[in-house]
Formats: sequence, C-alpha cells, structure tokens
Amino acid sequence: MSASTGLAQDRIIDTGRQEYMIACAGCHGESGMGTGPIAELLSIETPNLTTITQRTGGGDFPYRNTALVIDGRNNIRAHGGAMPVWGDRFVAAVRSNDAGWVSPEAAELQASGRILALVRYLESIQE
Repeated sequence: MSASTGLAQDRIIDTGRQEYMIACAGCHGESGMGTGPIAELLSIETPNLTTITQRTGGGDFPYRNTALVIDGRNNIRAHGGAMPVWGDRFVAAVRSNDAGWVSPEAAELQASGRILALVRYLESIQE
C-alpha cells in the first residue's frame, strides 16, 4: 500500500470515528463495547461492536452485513429492529445541510459514504 493510500484509509477511518461518536457512541459507548450512557435505558442489550468479527465466526470482517445493519432500510432485524434507521437519517441530513437542492441520488451517495466510513471504523476497533 502506498503512503497516499494509507493516508486516505486513515482519513476514512477518522471520518468514520467522528460519525460513530455522533451517531453511535450514545448507545454503544466511546469504546464500542456497548456501554454508552443511553444503553442502560434500553430494553435490549446493546451489542459490543468490538467483537463483530468474532460473533460472525471470525475470519474477514463482515463489511456488507455491517453496512446493511447500519443502513437499516432493508428490514434486517438486527437488534430486534430497535436500532435507528441511519440510512434514512443520513439522507435527510445531507438534504437539509446542503445550501442548494441535492438530487436523491447524490444524497444516497453521500449517505452511503457516511455508512461505509462507519463500517471501516468498526473494522478498525475489532479485538
């Protein structure tokens, strides 16, 4: 891997970490271990996100499934369906934060980028 590729990957992971702290740490905790300040108020146990790879049989990190769970718009019943549908929220955030009109396709692409950055960050915190 070239230095520029490594730097780009670091930036993606850093972007994912920032997104995680805003969107996920309240429930999953800053460490990802399921100990966020909101976790004790939930009726279900908040998963430890540092063990995703272990829980899915080890080996490679499950990128696609993790992205689908975060997106939440495909009726995947992770967390008993109780996790927020971040795909819709990210699309809405893109559309409301832009100074001009944003096409639905552009909003989807930006939301997908946010989700993929989160997935890369989650991969980086695996035990």
